Amino acid sequence: MAKYAVIKQNYEFRRAYSKGKSFVSPYLVSYFFKKKYGGIRIGITSGKKIGKAVVRNRCRRVIREAFRSIYPELHGHWDIVFVARTATVYKKSTEIAAVMRKQFREAGLLK
Repeated sequence: MAKYAVIKQNYEFRRAYSKGKSFVSPYLVSYFFKKKYGGIRIGITSGKKIGKAVVRNRCRRVIREAFRSIYPELHGHWDIVFVARTATVYKKSTEIAAVMRKQFREAGLLK
């Protein structure tokens, strides 16, 4: 399994927010920005509204693990940004993966 790249720069997040297509659920907001090359890159954000640092980090870990389970099924060149919501705190990675898979299907990223 190939390793995915990580979005780290602020301008890359902003580009996905402004020019990307978004999909919303009570647990997760996903932004998909189509690229010409470079494979799949992901970025995960969680705001202070979710909770203190321990809670925000747990949300990011849960989202990352859910993405890892779906990653082999994806194709194309995309920047994907996930934004954790307050309900993400109470969910497990399998539940987040189901929501994520639905959003990927709507966006047309699944093989």
